[in-house]
Amino acid sequence: MGLYVETFIRAELEEVWALSQRPERHRRWDLRFTDITALPTAPGDPQRFRYATRVLPFVQVSGTGVSAGEKHRPDGTRTSALRFRSTHPLSLLAEGSGYWRYVPARAGVRFLTGYDYAPRWGRFGRIADRAVFRPLMGWATAWSFDRLRLWLERGVTPERAFVHAAAETVLRVACVAGAAAVSPVAALAAAVPAVLVPPSPLTPAARRCRRAPATAVRAPRVLHTLPLVEEPR
Repeated sequence: MGLYVETFIRAELEEVWALSQRPERHRRWDLRFTDITALPTAPGDPQRFRYATRVLPFVQVSGTGVSAGEKHRPDGTRTSALRFRSTHPLSLLAEGSGYWRYVPARAGVRFLTGYDYAPRWGRFGRIADRAVFRPLMGWATAWSFDRLRLWLERGVTPERAFVHAAAETVLRVACVAGAAAVSPVAALAAAVPAVLVPPSPLTPAARRCRRAPATAVRAPRVLHTLPLVEEPR
């Protein structure tokens, strides 16, 4: 089962494209990556890149990939496709592919992604992926898309949005912990609103994004032309 996330951003198409296509900006709002670096690429070839994700305070898993974009399409939309893989022994994600679509509308841009990957570690990896990793990746993608939306619509930088989210999480946990000191019943009563009350308008929230397409979607044709790159030495 592939992952799908969609949001609507009230901004110009060029602004959404710039913040998502430039590695130094992309890595600021996308929770899935600690670093994204463009690699030397021959003229006319798909862009090669390296990515890294911190899984523990002093441990990063890395991988490589290729990407290509279609900035000028007859219907006015734009697309970006990529293939990626990781040979790092701690990476559950072995290889995968995906795409972004940018669909201009009257008041903004529909920004959506679809991607899938193959887990490693055999049966254990498939179970861990289905039970934990894939839901976590879907949540992280949606949360990141909403963080990008706040950056473009309200001028809330990704760094400040993270602070808002951390502070709000601490406050909710503190309320439940304080109620637990009184009684289990009070803790349960406090936990319900702590989970259900919507986040602040300035705090990213995965729940604001669509997690399934409204109609059938297909990956862009450019995705099928992308080669898989070898790990650079």
